[in-house]
Amino acid sequence: MALDKNFLWGGATAANQVEGGVLEGGRKLSNIDVLPCGEDRKAVGLGELEMLEWKDGYYYPAKEAIDMYHHYMEDIQLFAEMGFKAYRMSLSWSRIFPNGDDAEPNEEGLAFYEGIFKELKKHNIEPLVTIAHFDVPIHLIKEYGGWRSRKLVDFYSRYAETVLKCFKGYVKYWLTINEINILLHQPFVGGGIIFKEGDNKEEIKYQAAHYQLLASAKATKIAHEVDPENQVGCMLAGGSHYPYTCRPEDYQEAIKRDREGYFFIDVQARGKYPNYALKKFEQEGLNIVMEDGDAEILASAPVDFVSFSYYCSRTVSAHPEDYQQATGNLFASIKNDNLPSTEWGWQIDPLGLRNSLNQLYDRYQKPLFIVENGLGAIDQPDENGFVDDEYRIDYLRKHVEAFKAAVEVDGVELLGYTTWGCIDLVAASTGQMSKRYGFIYVDRDDEGNGTLKRSKKKSFDWYKQVIATNGENLASPVVATASV
Repeated sequence: MALDKNFLWGGATAANQVEGGVLEGGRKLSNIDVLPCGEDRKAVGLGELEMLEWKDGYYYPAKEAIDMYHHYMEDIQLFAEMGFKAYRMSLSWSRIFPNGDDAEPNEEGLAFYEGIFKELKKHNIEPLVTIAHFDVPIHLIKEYGGWRSRKLVDFYSRYAETVLKCFKGYVKYWLTINEINILLHQPFVGGGIIFKEGDNKEEIKYQAAHYQLLASAKATKIAHEVDPENQVGCMLAGGSHYPYTCRPEDYQEAIKRDREGYFFIDVQARGKYPNYALKKFEQEGLNIVMEDGDAEILASAPVDFVSFSYYCSRTVSAHPEDYQQATGNLFASIKNDNLPSTEWGWQIDPLGLRNSLNQLYDRYQKPLFIVENGLGAIDQPDENGFVDDEYRIDYLRKHVEAFKAAVEVDGVELLGYTTWGCIDLVAASTGQMSKRYGFIYVDRDDEGNGTLKRSKKKSFDWYKQVIATNGENLASPVVATASV
């Protein structure tokens, strides 16, 4: 086996991390818009600190981001120059339904995205569209409590049906909910949930998960009815867990931690709750309300493919207090001395990507899609905006080699690969611009200063070469140090 000639090489972004224009074109605030930079960002993301509007004394990076709202034609031209076959992007729910429960969609918002899709089509770039990427309109949080409420199933379904019908013919590949398992780790980011004193947090999170899974199944069913050619995927924040030692209890802990993420995909890919999840609810006394007909909804529309993000593996133990912890990632992990780390403490493990691909393919026997993978690093541009980011090339090269081996040696069915942050964007975890992922440098700093000028990094020419050779030439290019 080798990579298919139609393998979908490309890059990925999210609306809230690139668009800006937050209150333009009829759009209203969404949960991610009110995540500030700085020390309170974590508490807001966890749902422990209520922040539902912009407050004095804070900087909100999503407000302007990299202003792709006004620069998308220029940016797509650069993606086309690299040879992108696919561009993974998300829609802003509050740009299309500003309050989330509006009777009619915002036509100006729909027209904005239609403009993007027309530009992509002009350059023969296939859009891969995430319907909800860490995105809950603020009104739905204030009025209904976010995904605490079953009402969001219908609001989301109407939103999904609207975009599926409106963009029929422009979009074939869809993802329902980004990194759906993040709901357990950052409930406000993943579900617009803010906890109150006395809340049973586990019960609330898993009840919200049930509603998101219902909504995802409804959207998948609608997508297939609107256009039988539509391909719908689920999306997992991926990365396998290693036991720190060969003690059986450490191995058991690794299985348990893997299941926290697999739970969502088991439902979306197989159409029913796994027994281990039902046992968890029973043993922990979690009263998850499931109405008559819910099982039938979940069973009616399993996804067509499984997509996931991969940045690092994680290492766990039944006794984590005995070991040094890794830093920088939402998922708790023991520091693995066999792996190097990024500047933000994420452990670099290309073989872990191959392992994850095999585990997911063995488990679901469905096509896979790597929709996020990349290196967040501090870049130092020269006077022309050029960045010699050989470190990024090295990271990506090793991960391309790993997924190629998963396909060519192990027989995994892989649809494509879209690197995260193909153009510099606001980092979801920290809100920083200085944590850069892109092939394209954007002149913007952590305080919102800069010209927003785009310029090519060394990795731009490298990825262009990789795509042109369908992954056969992974050598570093010799490039001139010139900006766009």
